[in-house]
Amino acid sequence: MYSDKTIVCKDCGQEFTFTASEQEFFAEKGFTNEPQRCKACRMARKNGGRDNGPRQMYDAVCSECGKSCQVPFQPHGDKPVLCSDCFRNRR
Repeated sequence: MYSDKTIVCKDCGQEFTFTASEQEFFAEKGFTNEPQRCKACRMARKNGGRDNGPRQMYDAVCSECGKSCQVPFQPHGDKPVLCSDCFRNRR
């Protein structure tokens, strides 16, 4: 019933195949539009443009235990910063 289609990615311009099984899946889910991006561009868009490389870490001092730690956000001093152990214990 379905046959493979070649589509041009609207982001990178590369051709990709919209397979018959993918078309069947789309139909089962009720999707009416074909994909517009290749898998690599969909993943990049889903990840918010991050390249999945190492995360920027910042040095900080835990507000509870006082030990040095690294956190994935820039501490501003107006909110307490917790090390991973203290953060886990609060949950």
